[in-house]
Amino acid sequence: MVEKEISESVKIALHEDLNGLSASEGDITANLIPEGKQAKAIVITREDAVFCGKAWTQEVFKQLGNKVTITWHVKDGDFVKANSTLFSLEGCARTLLTGERSALNFIQTLSAIATRTKHYTDIIKETNCKLLDTRKTLPGLRNASKYAVLCGGGFNHRIGLYDAYLIKENHILACGGIKQAIEMANKLHPERWVEVEVESIEELNQALNAGAQRVMLDNFTVAMMQEAVQINRDNEHSADLEVSGNVTTSTILAFASTGVDYISVGALTKHINAIDLSMRFVD
Repeated sequence: MVEKEISESVKIALHEDLNGLSASEGDITANLIPEGKQAKAIVITREDAVFCGKAWTQEVFKQLGNKVTITWHVKDGDFVKANSTLFSLEGCARTLLTGERSALNFIQTLSAIATRTKHYTDIIKETNCKLLDTRKTLPGLRNASKYAVLCGGGFNHRIGLYDAYLIKENHILACGGIKQAIEMANKLHPERWVEVEVESIEELNQALNAGAQRVMLDNFTVAMMQEAVQINRDNEHSADLEVSGNVTTSTILAFASTGVDYISVGALTKHINAIDLSMRFVD
């Protein structure tokens, strides 16, 4: 993660709470507290989770200006038990309260992604298959979400539309076929890897023979996946195989056990329940 992107995300979050005003003007409830009052606080998790979001939290209090000292008890990627203290804060009481929700919003969302990812990766840990994310992320939090996937033990698929080809059904139709689409991709950006989504064994063979580097098996049955793995092994233009569609915690082990290289799961970043966190002032 680049510092600039984290800074911009935090800036937007604080703008939502403060309406573009300074903390002293925008947080009218915090102004009930005497300006110079100091306080200590702890943030705890109320459920088991994989923690993620340290840099965003630090940036929240940095942008609020008044010095806040944060003592961390965890780091990104750590598994934490319910009721564990994640970090302690000390500083201006007003600032602690102004930054509380923005900081916790980042942590609870990113930790939820990391936690869900770990749940999936634990299921397939005895296989050689790698778990991938997708571009099904919250707008504006693409890289943050993909970082959280890494913290949970998963791997990143392409980041956006610019860093790799993913040729799907509509691209194939518009280009006139799989072979034509791959040829054009190699002509335009030979340095980018090319993946083709296929919906049948016939399309798999077309993609392999045309030189695809990765083939996404879309909504294949387990039997079809097993057949695809064997076909790929026997083809002189073998590629990495990725499974997508109908992937759940109940199906992923069977899919991974077929011998495919990757399984991509949109649910890692879009079907999440925020981790329950709490900030408490302490003596």
